[in-house]
Amino acid sequence: MTELDIKMRTGLRIKELRAKTGLSQESFAWGIGMARTYFAEVETGKRNTSLVNLERIANGLGVTLAEFFNSELFDK
Repeated sequence: MTELDIKMRTGLRIKELRAKTGLSQESFAWGIGMARTYFAEVETGKRNTSLVNLERIANGLGVTLAEFFNSELFDK
């Protein structure tokens, strides 16, 4: 398997946690005050997000940054 870059792994983690909320990309992005197109690009690993926006996403998902990164996706 090809190693995923950090943007892809971050996006997969966001998608995994967002799926648990039952919200669509649009509903979730609207709820945290983020443009849906921007959020979709972050979630699909096409955009490099800032730490400020990553914290906003984590807060919207109801997890701390430590919990966010506590995933096999970030184990090396």
